[in-house]
Amino acid sequence: MCGIVGYCGLKQASNILLEGLKRLEYRGYDSAGIGVGNDGKITIIKKKGKIKDLREIVPPDLRGFWGIGHTRWATHGEVNDINAHPHTDQTGKIAIVHNGIIENYMTLKEKLSSEGYNFITETDSEVIAHLIASYYDGELEKAVKKTVALLKGTYGIVCVHADEPGKLVGARNGSPLVLGIGEDEMFLASDVPAILAHTKQVVYIEDGEIVTVTPNSFNTTDHLERNILKTVDNVEWELEEIEKGGYTHFMEKEIHEQPESIMRAMRGRLDIELATGHLGGLNLSSKELLNIERVKIIAAGTSYHAGMVGSYLLESVARIPCTAELSSEVRYRNPIVEPKSLYFAVSQSGETADTLYAMRELQRKGATVLGICNVVGSTIARESDGGVYIHSGPEIAVASTKAFTSQLTVFYLFTLLMARMRHMSYGQGTEFARSLSKVPEQVKKVLDKKEEIKELAKKYSKAKDFLFLGRGINYPVALEGALKLKEISYVHAEGYSAAEIKHGPIALINEYTPSVFLVSDDSLRDKIISNLKEVKARKGKVIAVAVEGDEEVAEIVDDIITVPHTNELMYPFLMVVPLQLFAYYCALELGRNVDQPRNLAKSVTVE
Repeated sequence: MCGIVGYCGLKQASNILLEGLKRLEYRGYDSAGIGVGNDGKITIIKKKGKIKDLREIVPPDLRGFWGIGHTRWATHGEVNDINAHPHTDQTGKIAIVHNGIIENYMTLKEKLSSEGYNFITETDSEVIAHLIASYYDGELEKAVKKTVALLKGTYGIVCVHADEPGKLVGARNGSPLVLGIGEDEMFLASDVPAILAHTKQVVYIEDGEIVTVTPNSFNTTDHLERNILKTVDNVEWELEEIEKGGYTHFMEKEIHEQPESIMRAMRGRLDIELATGHLGGLNLSSKELLNIERVKIIAAGTSYHAGMVGSYLLESVARIPCTAELSSEVRYRNPIVEPKSLYFAVSQSGETADTLYAMRELQRKGATVLGICNVVGSTIARESDGGVYIHSGPEIAVASTKAFTSQLTVFYLFTLLMARMRHMSYGQGTEFARSLSKVPEQVKKVLDKKEEIKELAKKYSKAKDFLFLGRGINYPVALEGALKLKEISYVHAEGYSAAEIKHGPIALINEYTPSVFLVSDDSLRDKIISNLKEVKARKGKVIAVAVEGDEEVAEIVDDIITVPHTNELMYPFLMVVPLQLFAYYCALELGRNVDQPRNLAKSVTVE
């Protein structure tokens, strides 16, 4: 959730550290700081608030060619300048930045305090600096190895010592860390965007590894001091992809990128001629796929909603029993791994702690777990038994939009593949494939209605509560619409199956609580219109997302947003876009920080 940047090279470190932290703002933070080494000392500057606040107090003439930077998302201790990173030992010679949570920090703190070490912060991270100091005898790497052997919990750590200029030492366990290789310079960071302006050559550090970095070299070992040969990867993203490109916010840009991102997710994978899907990264033979009797999807947040759509598709189209489950609950209930079951771990970042830990628990029990991720080289992508990249490109806004529709695309392709291997005819498969191929153009048509949606947001943005209601395959879309509004506008919103309102939520209906109904022209249309009328009968305001030409719905509701007609299974792609735009424009009306909503982080790497 927090951000780390480390640099050693020939350039002034402060500017590189501040620039890198700026590119990590999307990860979520409440304070920031840097530590720059020069002339046998480390200058620490840190500040509660945003990067711009930190930049204002960094002297423009601050010299130093190596250092570390951090954006903190508070877990232990209040948000203030003191608790911000970097943290130092008592001498000020050692400085560390840390992502994650040290679960046994109180035990370590008590021991260190009894030995005369004084603590000035409320954080769990400060114990790391003092532990390193307690083991330091002239070799930072050895002190770090002895320190991490005592830590329980998750961490991504980068540390420096004033007496070892130009050297960074990093360690990882459960919190991402990537090495960037430049010309006469090296970088360590929690995520690729922090260093993409300087290099595309990266090495992904694995759990249990310690990396020592100088401007012209790096060495990676494990806790037993065995050298580890690492592979250098090339990042495919371009720097322009993590810029706003003329849009006001990253979220706005990413909503409008969906026609292209959906197309990228299906490119080379949708075979209309053979009416099937091709997903080579699954690492499963046709026979192994055919023997699958059950599919389970584990995910969190928006990815969970995409998994719910995938579950509906696999059961209704491919006729394979499937459930979508919250990954945070899977790990702790001692899950039963059934023979001939296949699991999907779904995460935009590929670093979501709940999903990663659930995946590992399932693998320990013998499960085959495939990943569906956006970030190449992420932990879930590396540790899963196979899987699919969604190829959305960088998603910077905290609230996920284009990743959701790209994840949907992968589930549609997998459903087509599995259905055609079983019972689906060539004709049925061709219709499904052709309908899917038309989705990007249809999404463009929905985006053309943004001004209408903007006006609706002006009309309804002052409401204190919303209900989002859908049936069947659109029920998860209703949940996603409610989540988007909550995330970025801070307006209370609940998503329900429309059939469920009479089992309790109808008590919330009044003239001040708008209900957003998703009405597609499928077999459940008449039933959802009945639910809609129940709300109108109680003087509730109703906004409908319906199909073009549906006059019956238009006459009943207060306001309507229309989407193009499509195959009834494809409506989640089209229905979710107006909800994304509605949330975005409501947040603008309310003056919210759209890309960095309060208390939230893009990559949730702690439980």
